[in-house]
Amino acid sequence: MTPTLLSSPLQGFTDFRFRNAFNYYFGGIDTFYAPYIRLNGKLKIKQSYQNDLAPKNNTSLQVTPQVMTNDPEEFLFVVNYVQSLGYNELNWNLGCPYPMVTKSGMGSGLICNPSKINEVLHKAHNESNIAISMKMRMGYENATEILEAFSVLDQYPLKSIAIHARIGKQLYKGPVDLDAFEKCIHHTKHKLYYNGDITSVASYKTIQKRFPTINHFLMGRGLIADPFLPSMIKNNTTEYPKNRWKIFSAFHDTIYQQYDEYLSGPTPIKMKMLGFWEFFSKSTSNPKKTYKAIKKAGNPIKYKQTVAQIIHSEMKL
Repeated sequence: MTPTLLSSPLQGFTDFRFRNAFNYYFGGIDTFYAPYIRLNGKLKIKQSYQNDLAPKNNTSLQVTPQVMTNDPEEFLFVVNYVQSLGYNELNWNLGCPYPMVTKSGMGSGLICNPSKINEVLHKAHNESNIAISMKMRMGYENATEILEAFSVLDQYPLKSIAIHARIGKQLYKGPVDLDAFEKCIHHTKHKLYYNGDITSVASYKTIQKRFPTINHFLMGRGLIADPFLPSMIKNNTTEYPKNRWKIFSAFHDTIYQQYDEYLSGPTPIKMKMLGFWEFFSKSTSNPKKTYKAIKKAGNPIKYKQTVAQIIHSEMKL
Protein backbone atom coordinates (compact mmCIF):
# COMPACT_ATOMS: atom_id res chain seq x y z
CA MET A 1 0.00 0.00 0.00
CA THR A 2 1.43 3.37 -1.04
CA PRO A 3 1.68 5.64 2.00
CA THR A 4 0.29 9.14 2.24
CA LEU A 5 3.13 11.52 3.10
CA LEU A 6 2.64 14.92 4.67
CA SER A 7 5.10 17.72 5.28
CA SER A 8 5.22 18.66 8.94
CA PRO A 9 5.46 22.45 9.31
CA LEU A 10 8.73 23.96 10.52
CA GLN A 11 8.45 27.61 11.47
CA GLY A 12 10.92 29.68 9.46
CA PHE A 13 11.50 26.95 6.87
CA THR A 14 8.44 25.51 5.16
CA ASP A 15 6.73 28.63 3.83
CA PHE A 16 5.21 28.86 0.36
CA ARG A 17 8.55 29.57 -1.33
CA PHE A 18 10.09 26.40 0.05
CA ARG A 19 6.93 24.34 -0.53
CA ASN A 20 6.59 25.30 -4.18
CA ALA A 21 10.26 24.71 -4.97
CA PHE A 22 10.23 21.41 -3.10
CA ASN A 23 7.14 20.21 -4.91
CA TYR A 24 8.56 21.19 -8.31
CA TYR A 25 12.01 19.61 -7.94
CA PHE A 26 11.37 16.61 -5.69
CA GLY A 27 7.68 15.78 -5.21
CA GLY A 28 6.50 12.90 -3.04
CA ILE A 29 4.50 14.97 -0.55
CA ASP A 30 0.71 14.67 -0.72
CA THR A 31 -0.16 17.50 1.68
CA PHE A 32 1.89 20.35 3.13
CA TYR A 33 0.94 21.72 6.54
CA ALA A 34 1.58 25.47 6.55
CA PRO A 35 3.51 26.92 9.52
CA TYR A 36 1.11 27.96 12.26
CA ILE A 37 -0.80 31.22 12.51
CA ARG A 38 -0.38 32.80 15.95
CA LEU A 39 -2.42 35.88 16.85
CA ASN A 40 -1.00 36.79 20.30
CA GLY A 41 -4.33 38.16 21.49
CA LYS A 42 -4.95 40.41 18.49
CA LEU A 43 -7.65 39.40 16.01
CA LYS A 44 -5.51 40.36 13.05
CA ILE A 45 -3.73 38.18 10.47
CA LYS A 46 -0.13 39.28 9.92
CA GLN A 47 0.94 40.00 6.35
CA SER A 48 3.44 37.14 6.37
CA TYR A 49 0.62 34.68 7.17
CA GLN A 50 -1.55 36.21 4.45
CA ASN A 51 1.25 35.78 1.91
CA ASP A 52 1.90 32.20 2.98
CA LEU A 53 -1.70 31.08 2.58
CA ALA A 54 -2.69 33.22 -0.41
CA PRO A 55 -4.21 30.87 -3.01
CA LYS A 56 -2.10 32.48 -5.75
CA ASN A 57 1.03 31.32 -3.89
CA ASN A 58 -0.17 27.73 -3.54
CA THR A 59 -1.68 26.88 -6.91
CA SER A 60 0.04 23.51 -7.42
CA LEU A 61 -0.02 22.29 -3.81
CA GLN A 62 -2.37 20.61 -1.38
CA VAL A 63 -1.96 22.87 1.66
CA THR A 64 -3.57 22.73 5.11
CA PRO A 65 -3.40 25.87 7.29
CA GLN A 66 -2.46 25.52 10.94
CA VAL A 67 -3.24 27.57 14.04
CA MET A 68 -1.46 27.94 17.39
CA THR A 69 -3.82 29.13 20.12
CA ASN A 70 -5.59 28.20 23.35
CA ASP A 71 -8.37 30.72 22.90
CA PRO A 72 -11.77 29.78 21.40
CA GLU A 73 -12.34 33.26 19.89
CA GLU A 74 -8.92 33.27 18.23
CA PHE A 75 -9.50 29.78 16.87
CA LEU A 76 -12.84 30.77 15.33
CA PHE A 77 -11.33 33.96 13.89
CA VAL A 78 -8.69 31.90 12.09
CA VAL A 79 -11.33 29.40 10.95
CA ASN A 80 -13.29 32.22 9.29
CA TYR A 81 -10.14 33.65 7.73
CA VAL A 82 -8.90 30.41 6.15
CA GLN A 83 -12.41 29.55 4.94
CA SER A 84 -12.58 32.94 3.23
CA LEU A 85 -9.51 31.84 1.23
CA GLY A 86 -11.20 28.58 0.21
CA TYR A 87 -9.57 26.18 2.69
CA ASN A 88 -11.86 23.52 4.18
CA GLU A 89 -9.55 22.19 6.91
CA LEU A 90 -7.68 23.78 9.82
CA ASN A 91 -4.98 21.95 11.75
CA TRP A 92 -4.59 22.78 15.45
CA ASN A 93 -1.01 22.71 16.76
CA LEU A 94 -0.72 20.97 20.12
CA GLY A 95 2.75 19.74 19.25
CA CYS A 96 5.16 22.67 19.44
CA PRO A 97 7.69 21.86 22.21
CA TYR A 98 9.46 25.20 22.61
CA PRO A 99 9.28 26.80 26.10
CA MET A 100 8.25 30.23 24.78
CA VAL A 101 5.08 28.52 23.48
CA THR A 102 4.45 25.88 26.13
CA LYS A 103 4.84 28.32 29.05
CA SER A 104 1.92 30.24 27.55
CA GLY A 105 -0.23 27.10 27.72
CA MET A 106 -0.09 26.45 24.00
CA GLY A 107 1.42 23.80 21.76
CA SER A 108 2.36 20.67 23.71
CA GLY A 109 1.87 22.68 26.90
CA LEU A 110 -1.90 22.51 26.32
CA ILE A 111 -2.22 18.71 26.14
CA CYS A 112 -2.44 18.46 29.95
CA ASN A 113 -5.52 20.73 29.95
CA PRO A 114 -8.43 18.71 28.45
CA SER A 115 -11.03 21.21 29.66
CA LYS A 116 -9.41 24.03 27.69
CA ILE A 117 -9.12 21.76 24.63
CA ASN A 118 -12.82 21.00 25.00
CA GLU A 119 -13.66 24.71 25.25
CA VAL A 120 -11.95 25.46 21.93
CA LEU A 121 -13.30 22.43 20.06
CA HIS A 122 -16.83 22.97 21.38
CA LYS A 123 -17.01 26.51 20.02
CA ALA A 124 -15.34 25.60 16.73
CA HIS A 125 -17.67 22.68 16.04
CA ASN A 126 -20.79 24.54 17.12
CA GLU A 127 -20.09 27.74 15.21
CA SER A 128 -18.35 26.53 12.05
CA ASN A 129 -18.39 23.67 9.58
CA ILE A 130 -14.65 23.42 8.94
CA ALA A 131 -12.85 20.08 9.21
CA ILE A 132 -10.47 20.14 12.17
CA SER A 133 -7.35 18.03 12.45
CA MET A 134 -4.79 17.92 15.24
CA LYS A 135 -1.01 17.82 15.44
CA MET A 136 0.16 16.70 18.88
CA ARG A 137 2.95 15.35 21.01
CA MET A 138 2.36 12.64 23.65
CA GLY A 139 2.26 15.40 26.23
CA TYR A 140 4.68 17.90 27.67
CA GLU A 141 5.78 16.31 30.96
CA ASN A 142 4.91 12.68 30.24
CA ALA A 143 3.43 10.42 27.57
CA THR A 144 0.18 9.73 29.45
CA GLU A 145 -1.16 13.25 29.01
CA ILE A 146 -2.43 12.50 25.51
CA LEU A 147 -4.34 9.43 26.77
CA GLU A 148 -6.35 11.68 29.10
CA ALA A 149 -6.89 14.20 26.29
CA PHE A 150 -8.43 11.47 24.11
CA SER A 151 -11.52 11.44 26.35
CA VAL A 152 -12.27 14.94 25.05
CA LEU A 153 -10.99 14.50 21.51
CA ASP A 154 -13.17 11.43 20.97
CA GLN A 155 -16.28 13.57 21.50
CA TYR A 156 -15.62 15.46 18.26
CA PRO A 157 -15.54 14.42 14.57
CA LEU A 158 -11.89 15.28 14.01
CA LYS A 159 -10.43 14.51 10.60
CA SER A 160 -7.21 13.09 12.04
CA ILE A 161 -4.65 13.33 14.84
CA ALA A 162 -0.98 13.46 13.86
CA ILE A 163 1.23 12.43 16.78
CA HIS A 164 4.92 13.18 17.13
CA ALA A 165 6.14 10.29 19.27
CA ARG A 166 7.98 12.41 21.82
CA ILE A 167 6.98 14.57 24.78
CA GLY A 168 7.43 18.32 24.65
CA LYS A 169 10.23 18.42 27.24
CA GLN A 170 12.41 16.36 24.90
CA LEU A 171 12.28 18.99 22.17
CA TYR A 172 13.91 16.92 19.40
CA LYS A 173 16.37 15.09 21.64
CA GLY A 174 16.42 11.42 22.52
CA PRO A 175 14.60 8.57 20.81
CA VAL A 176 10.96 8.50 19.77
CA ASP A 177 8.71 6.48 22.10
CA LEU A 178 7.09 3.87 19.87
CA ASP A 179 5.56 1.98 22.81
CA ALA A 180 3.70 5.14 23.87
CA PHE A 181 2.54 5.71 20.29
CA GLU A 182 1.19 2.16 20.18
CA LYS A 183 -0.90 2.88 23.29
CA CYS A 184 -2.43 5.83 21.46
CA ILE A 185 -3.67 3.54 18.68
CA HIS A 186 -5.67 1.55 21.24
CA HIS A 187 -6.98 4.57 23.17
CA THR A 188 -8.78 6.59 20.51
CA LYS A 189 -11.34 6.07 17.77
CA HIS A 190 -9.68 8.72 15.58
CA LYS A 191 -7.48 8.16 12.55
CA LEU A 192 -3.85 8.61 13.62
CA TYR A 193 -0.90 9.84 11.59
CA TYR A 194 2.67 9.04 12.66
CA ASN A 195 5.35 11.72 13.04
CA GLY A 196 8.93 11.52 14.32
CA ASP A 197 12.41 10.61 13.06
CA ILE A 198 11.57 9.43 9.56
CA THR A 199 15.00 10.26 8.19
CA SER A 200 15.62 7.41 5.74
CA VAL A 201 13.79 4.76 3.75
CA ALA A 202 14.95 2.23 6.34
CA SER A 203 13.55 4.22 9.28
CA TYR A 204 10.23 4.63 7.44
CA LYS A 205 10.03 0.87 6.85
CA THR A 206 10.76 0.17 10.51
CA ILE A 207 7.85 2.41 11.57
CA GLN A 208 5.53 1.05 8.89
CA LYS A 209 6.28 -2.53 9.90
CA ARG A 210 5.71 -1.78 13.58
CA PHE A 211 2.37 -0.04 12.87
CA PRO A 212 0.79 -1.71 9.83
CA THR A 213 -2.56 0.04 10.37
CA ILE A 214 -0.96 3.49 9.98
CA ASN A 215 -0.76 4.75 6.41
CA HIS A 216 -0.21 8.50 6.91
CA PHE A 217 3.24 9.73 7.87
CA LEU A 218 4.54 13.23 8.59
CA MET A 219 8.07 14.28 7.74
CA GLY A 220 9.68 17.43 9.10
CA ARG A 221 13.42 17.77 9.68
CA GLY A 222 14.11 14.59 7.67
CA LEU A 223 12.41 16.06 4.63
CA ILE A 224 14.61 19.18 4.66
CA ALA A 225 17.78 17.20 5.36
CA ASP A 226 17.09 14.87 2.43
CA PRO A 227 14.56 16.36 0.00
CA PHE A 228 14.64 13.19 -2.15
CA LEU A 229 13.38 11.05 0.72
CA PRO A 230 9.58 11.37 0.20
CA SER A 231 9.75 10.32 -3.46
CA MET A 232 12.15 7.49 -2.59
CA ILE A 233 9.70 6.21 0.03
CA LYS A 234 6.84 6.46 -2.46
CA ASN A 235 8.86 4.56 -5.09
CA ASN A 236 10.18 2.01 -2.57
CA THR A 237 13.80 2.62 -3.51
CA THR A 238 17.04 3.62 -1.80
CA GLU A 239 18.57 4.76 -5.11
CA TYR A 240 19.04 8.46 -5.68
CA PRO A 241 18.57 9.82 -9.22
CA LYS A 242 21.81 9.94 -11.19
CA ASN A 243 21.56 13.73 -11.46
CA ARG A 244 20.89 14.08 -7.73
CA TRP A 245 23.19 17.04 -7.08
CA LYS A 246 22.18 18.83 -10.27
CA ILE A 247 18.56 18.72 -9.11
CA PHE A 248 19.53 19.84 -5.61
CA SER A 249 21.60 22.69 -7.06
CA ALA A 250 18.65 23.96 -9.11
CA PHE A 251 16.37 23.71 -6.05
CA HIS A 252 18.90 25.55 -3.88
CA ASP A 253 19.35 28.35 -6.42
CA THR A 254 15.57 28.76 -6.72
CA ILE A 255 14.94 29.22 -2.99
CA TYR A 256 18.08 31.36 -2.60
CA GLN A 257 16.90 33.75 -5.30
CA GLN A 258 13.40 33.98 -3.88
CA TYR A 259 14.51 34.56 -0.29
CA ASP A 260 17.14 37.04 -1.45
CA GLU A 261 14.43 39.05 -3.21
CA TYR A 262 12.19 38.90 -0.15
CA LEU A 263 14.79 39.62 2.54
CA SER A 264 16.72 42.89 2.65
CA GLY A 265 20.50 42.83 2.82
CA PRO A 266 23.25 40.19 2.97
CA THR A 267 22.89 39.30 6.66
CA PRO A 268 19.24 38.09 6.59
CA ILE A 269 19.82 35.88 3.53
CA LYS A 270 23.00 34.46 5.08
CA MET A 271 21.14 33.54 8.28
CA LYS A 272 18.20 32.10 6.33
CA MET A 273 20.41 29.84 4.22
CA LEU A 274 22.60 28.92 7.19
CA GLY A 275 19.45 27.58 8.82
CA PHE A 276 18.71 25.46 5.77
CA TRP A 277 22.28 24.16 5.56
CA GLU A 278 22.06 22.93 9.13
CA PHE A 279 19.73 20.35 7.55
CA PHE A 280 21.09 20.16 3.97
CA SER A 281 24.59 19.35 5.24
CA LYS A 282 23.36 16.11 6.79
CA SER A 283 22.98 14.61 3.30
CA THR A 284 26.53 15.45 2.24
CA SER A 285 29.51 13.12 2.59
CA ASN A 286 31.00 15.25 5.40
CA PRO A 287 28.23 17.13 7.25
CA LYS A 288 30.47 18.94 9.77
CA LYS A 289 32.93 20.12 7.13
CA THR A 290 30.09 21.23 4.85
CA TYR A 291 28.30 23.22 7.52
CA LYS A 292 31.54 24.80 8.71
CA ALA A 293 32.35 25.93 5.16
CA ILE A 294 28.90 27.50 4.75
CA LYS A 295 29.25 29.23 8.11
CA LYS A 296 32.60 30.75 7.10
CA ALA A 297 31.24 32.20 3.86
CA GLY A 298 31.00 35.83 4.92
CA ASN A 299 29.25 37.43 1.94
CA PRO A 300 26.94 36.39 -0.92
CA ILE A 301 29.79 35.93 -3.43
CA LYS A 302 31.75 33.65 -1.09
CA TYR A 303 28.56 31.84 -0.17
CA LYS A 304 27.73 31.03 -3.79
CA GLN A 305 31.31 29.93 -4.45
CA THR A 306 31.22 27.66 -1.39
CA VAL A 307 27.92 26.07 -2.42
CA ALA A 308 29.27 25.46 -5.93
CA GLN A 309 32.38 23.80 -4.46
CA ILE A 310 30.31 21.59 -2.16
CA ILE A 311 28.05 20.42 -4.98
CA HIS A 312 31.00 19.86 -7.33
CA SER A 313 32.72 17.74 -4.66
CA GLU A 314 29.59 15.66 -4.05
CA MET A 315 29.12 15.08 -7.80
CA LYS A 316 32.61 13.58 -8.03
CA LEU A 317 31.95 10.97 -5.33
